Amino acid sequence: MVSLIGLFSCSKGLNYIAEDTPIALSEISEFNQKPKIALVLGSGGPRGYAHIGILKVLEKNNIQVDLVIGSSVGALIGAFWAAGYSAEEISKVAAEGGPLTLFDFSPFLNKGWIKGQRLQDFVNNRFDNIGIQDLQRKLIVVATRESDGKATYFQQGNLGVAIRASSAVLNVFQPVGINNISYIDGDESLPVAVEAACQAGAEFIIAVDVSAREGSAPSGTSKKQMEKDFRRRSRINPQVQMADFLFHPDLEYNAGPWRKYFINAELEGERYANSLIEELKIALNKSL
Repeated sequence: MVSLIGLFSCSKGLNYIAEDTPIALSEISEFNQKPKIALVLGSGGPRGYAHIGILKVLEKNNIQVDLVIGSSVGALIGAFWAAGYSAEEISKVAAEGGPLTLFDFSPFLNKGWIKGQRLQDFVNNRFDNIGIQDLQRKLIVVATRESDGKATYFQQGNLGVAIRASSAVLNVFQPVGINNISYIDGDESLPVAVEAACQAGAEFIIAVDVSAREGSAPSGTSKKQMEKDFRRRSRINPQVQMADFLFHPDLEYNAGPWRKYFINAELEGERYANSLIEELKIALNKSL
């Protein structure tokens, strides 16, 4: 059994140092065997349920993906898919409980109010502590180095720790220490990390952006939220422009941890992907 050297405390948070410590990369080296199709799943919290619907359509149409790249909720759902779960199986797991079942609240944290240990354990228990490098599909997990806001990629090591780091929403989750370096949500650097797929040498890149569409904010949306949307969009736009194909489902703006929202997001993801699947097939046939 792997021996955990770094200890978790409510005040200092996790500093994971072990034999299976996730290896942090500042960029991706081109794969020896270039992926034919890479799928980039974006961040977005509850909006991420749309990923499940899109995966259903890709499976139904036999779109063979070699590489999955995920930020935040995209990393979590991408990990299940990379591990061999079908989209329908992921949907059933998601129906067992919303994100609140994975939240471990604590009033004693120095940053945020959710530890993230429960999410880490959920992932590792589901996959029997498998390393990222041992999944059925290649997976790249995107997180953000807290000190300078730079994107970091994990391709090897403890899957649960990497997912926890990728999902550590700023000021909500406690930052995640890995080998004495602190990481936060992948959304803070690359919400849709297409550049990682480019660096890996993918021949065709499908990006999935589940963020709010520009101009979709309802009347009365706070200035703070609008500014947050603008900053996220400024990070997303340059990335999706590098993709060969984009799915950007039209999701309800006001997202939250409500069962109705999860269901509607998944259904919209499936409906939207179905509306574009023939265009995707044509693009794939021309490219590959």
